[in-house]
Amino acid sequence: MGIRPRTALGIVALLALAYAPATPFVRTLTQHLPESVATGIGALAPVRSAEAAGRPAARPEEFSRSNARSEPDREPDRSDVVESAIPRQNGDLACLAEAVYFEARGTGTQGETAVAHVVVNRAKSDSFPDSVCGVVHDGCQFSYRCDGRSDTLADKAARARAYKVAQTVLEGAPDITRGALFFHSAKAKSGFSSRKKLGTIGGNVFYR
Repeated sequence: MGIRPRTALGIVALLALAYAPATPFVRTLTQHLPESVATGIGALAPVRSAEAAGRPAARPEEFSRSNARSEPDREPDRSDVVESAIPRQNGDLACLAEAVYFEARGTGTQGETAVAHVVVNRAKSDSFPDSVCGVVHDGCQFSYRCDGRSDTLADKAARARAYKVAQTVLEGAPDITRGALFFHSAKAKSGFSSRKKLGTIGGNVFYR
């Protein structure tokens, strides 16, 4: 099988390029070759020239990468992160749950809810601090604050119930105490004889 003239010319051009940089002779050869062959030989010329000069040469595929526009670094898209999944510490919630845990633990959901409402009612009253935490931390209004014991909510199950009750009350659950501002254990002697008695819930007596 014979070699076609244009193919032979291409081989000659490649051999010439292998031993010499792009010269007028090589450029003349490529003018007589098919466009696809001439393009390939032209792309190799810078490679051979650089190697002849003793420096690293960028290969044809590297030209496109180096000339490509680089994109600036971007922060990962976090728009799909559900905000409610991000942990947040709500001050009022923590304070109210603490009061429910220590003042009403073991009195049932109704008893715990009633105590939570007393705290919230005080925060709304002009006679007490104007925040839930302010009410809870108001001196020794709640005995557990001054008994010298740890205020750690150690019982996990009780802590979870206290937080659930506190959250429900803070979200606007109906006040089952009808505006109570004071309470004491039904087993203790009353110190609120001058106050209006509203009823007993969960083992505690409530007053306004």
